[in-house]
Amino acid sequence: MSEYTGVAVSAGRVIGRVRTMAPPVTEPDPRSTIADGADPVAESSRIALAAAAVKEALSVRAERAEGNARAVLEATAQMAADPTLAQTAEGLVTSERLTAERAVWQAGDQVATMLESLGGYMAERAADVKDVRARIVAELRGEQAPGIPDAAEPFVLLAVDLAPADTATLDPQKVIALVTSDGGPQSHTAILARQLGLPAVVAAQGIDAVADGTEVFVDGARGTLSDVVGDRERELASAWAELQEHPLTYEGGGAHLTDGATVPLLANIGGAADGAKAVAAHADGVGLFRTEFLFLDREDEPGVEEQQKAYRAVFEQFPGKKVVVRTIDAGADKPLPFLNEADEPNPALGVRAYRTSWTRRSVLTNQLDAIAAAAAETEADAWVMAPMISTVEDVRDFVGLCRERDISPAGIMVETPSAAVTADRCLAECDFASIGTNDLTQYTMAADRMLGSLAHLNNPWQPAVLALVGATCTGARTAGGDPDAFGGTAAKPVGVCGEAAGDPALAVVLVGLGVNSLSMTPRSLPAVAEVLSTVSIEEARRLAGLAVAATTADEARDAVRAELPVLERIGL
Repeated sequence: MSEYTGVAVSAGRVIGRVRTMAPPVTEPDPRSTIADGADPVAESSRIALAAAAVKEALSVRAERAEGNARAVLEATAQMAADPTLAQTAEGLVTSERLTAERAVWQAGDQVATMLESLGGYMAERAADVKDVRARIVAELRGEQAPGIPDAAEPFVLLAVDLAPADTATLDPQKVIALVTSDGGPQSHTAILARQLGLPAVVAAQGIDAVADGTEVFVDGARGTLSDVVGDRERELASAWAELQEHPLTYEGGGAHLTDGATVPLLANIGGAADGAKAVAAHADGVGLFRTEFLFLDREDEPGVEEQQKAYRAVFEQFPGKKVVVRTIDAGADKPLPFLNEADEPNPALGVRAYRTSWTRRSVLTNQLDAIAAAAAETEADAWVMAPMISTVEDVRDFVGLCRERDISPAGIMVETPSAAVTADRCLAECDFASIGTNDLTQYTMAADRMLGSLAHLNNPWQPAVLALVGATCTGARTAGGDPDAFGGTAAKPVGVCGEAAGDPALAVVLVGLGVNSLSMTPRSLPAVAEVLSTVSIEEARRLAGLAVAATTADEARDAVRAELPVLERIGL
């Protein structure tokens, strides 16, 4: 009987049998050649048979899939049927006497390099070639194909981590929970799980010891996987299943606390398609509009007119509602060739986000011009904020650019400890702040948020992080002229737009610390509203005090959750 503990990233409790995702296919030894006297024709014939088997397996899966997953599987099957890769590999067996496995691997490199040199759409297919290459090599070896396992019954997926390509074929009707040994709370796996509402745990060391087919209990709120499945576990899983059958709803208008206070609940979005989902979920507006989607995967920045059109498409969906636009957050894990230096030794602490405007001023000013023009064409209440602000000088510079364009309100993201501890002075120079708990956590704890081995540090329940949230809110009240105010006109508004806002228990703590709006993935809105509706401001402040006074992140989380019986009632 074993329990494995990792980092909780998406709440929910389920029981299911384990299916383990195959590890990445390893490269065959470059020196792999067929034995002297072996028939190269016979060896090369294995390649066509393996490619045909891969195509057939992918086609069968595509027939059972829907939507984007079906399109991805069909495209991959077509790539497996393309003779280019197989013929190139067969030639290498004949000319260099390579084994079939090595020949396929080497041919894949050649074909992918050729496609990349063509650029555009063809370059994008290079990754597909390498995917098919790995599948053919696995077939030749008799190994499990890479990617998410194909199973008839719903299962708990165990993996080292998920690559972005893997998620395209993830069927939430089949995968009922995700548990990985690597990754962190901001990994692609964690973000996907929250978007889909799947219970998920990351950085759970030792799960490779769990045998395929083992029945397990996954608690996404506690961050545990256990092979002990008794009456209590079945009761908890049943409560979660009931919530899925009869989900909570959110009708907008903010979360109403027991004493009459209201906390607006907003959505995090990355474009017009996400905006539509936020509208459908009755979000009270947008607390974080990520604008990077316009800039990624291109060699040059988009023009002002192109940006204006994209921003207008979002603003039009929220007439009369707040839409907080974050200016481009490039660098670190989102480098742009026209904006970032390729050789920065530590890009997370380098010239990223607002700092890129120090050397490439026009990228930021063009974006602000586009935002101002789009806002003028719609009835949305457009707010604009800059990420990666560290000093009062940063604030003055950014706000000055906004004022020149009649953009108001103009604010900042609080992601660095320096901005948090000088919030009174920073907010005296701008109109509002939004706390990005993802980056604030990584910088406070000096822990790269993309590194799975540091996932336990990248936890927004860390008392040090919560203390800085409190310091920001205190600074906002001082800047607003009333140190005792909660929200309202007497304090500069402070929101939270990091993933922490979508954790219902942590949302209570954030409100208790003085945060007056919360922004999250639309799926989290109902649960956050439900839990907030069971407390008053004074109760939230008391629970915030417990969390900040705790000695560890786990102690803080457990102390607060123990005081919120509603979590048990709604299966969280």
